[in-house]
Amino acid sequence: MFQVKEITMIYDIEKENKVYALGGFDLELPDCGLIGFIGPSGSGKSTLMYCLSTLKIPTSGEILYNRKSLLKLKAAEREKLRREEFGFVFQRHFLVPYMSAIDNVMIAGSEADRNLNTKAENILKSLGLGDRELKKRPSKLSGGQRQRVAIARAMVNEPNVLFADEPTAALDHENAFAVMEVLKEYSKEHLVLVITHDMSILKDADRVIEMWDGMIDNRKGGETI
Repeated sequence: MFQVKEITMIYDIEKENKVYALGGFDLELPDCGLIGFIGPSGSGKSTLMYCLSTLKIPTSGEILYNRKSLLKLKAAEREKLRREEFGFVFQRHFLVPYMSAIDNVMIAGSEADRNLNTKAENILKSLGLGDRELKKRPSKLSGGQRQRVAIARAMVNEPNVLFADEPTAALDHENAFAVMEVLKEYSKEHLVLVITHDMSILKDADRVIEMWDGMIDNRKGGETI
């Protein structure tokens, strides 16, 4: 699904001390599966995700998605791609404060989907929220519950690619593993990319890619399968 060729991302490019967030490497990602990215802060994990999802444009290199160059898309085409084929879970939940949990999920769905309410409810319940929580506003939910609402929102349109940046950071281990089970099930027919510092949640990943200083870490072969 994704082909990355010699990708670099350089910050402060006009300055003498340039910062290489991505140092130039190749990478191929499949059409489906649970792929984990792990590494210390500043290793380039989030930058790579932002480039793959078209939220950032790399300094150089190429990114192909289904054999089409993402870098040649116009801004409106990138926006359409993100809306129709990508789903996002960020470290912050970014929920609408005056809307209920289920409405926060449904707002990301298609108006033409007659089963949207049922779909949103089923996803939220699969992530461990009960009937009472579905009607609560974010301020009445715990941090972990808010994060699970954000995950449900990202899944409601059944995106081809789900980008998840530290999706379990606000959860205890029991709930983190439960969320990862849902993502693993989803990855059977979709591509799920998970960035994390916690190797334990990637125990069922199809592939783990280690990053270090903007590069795939070749000290351990770069990946575990």
